[in-house]
Amino acid sequence: MIKNNLEIDVKVKCLEAGMTQMQLGEKINSTGQYVNRIIKKKEGIVNKTFVEMMEALGYDIELTYLKRDKD
Repeated sequence: MIKNNLEIDVKVKCLEAGMTQMQLGEKINSTGQYVNRIIKKKEGIVNKTFVEMMEALGYDIELTYLKRDKD
C-alpha cells in the first residue's frame, strides 16, 4: 500500500496544468466531485483512479514496490 498526500499532489498538478478538478474529472470520464472524493480519502492510497488522474495531467506513473524488512 502506497501512502501519499494525494490532495496536495493533485491540486498542485492541476494548478501547474491550468486545469480545474472538474476538467480533470471530465478528462478521465468522471466528475469533479469524484476526483475531490478520491483525493480527500484519509488513507491517501494510490489507486487506479489516481494513476488515471496523473496521466491525464501529463505524468507517467511508475509504481515501485519494496518489501519491508520484518522487525
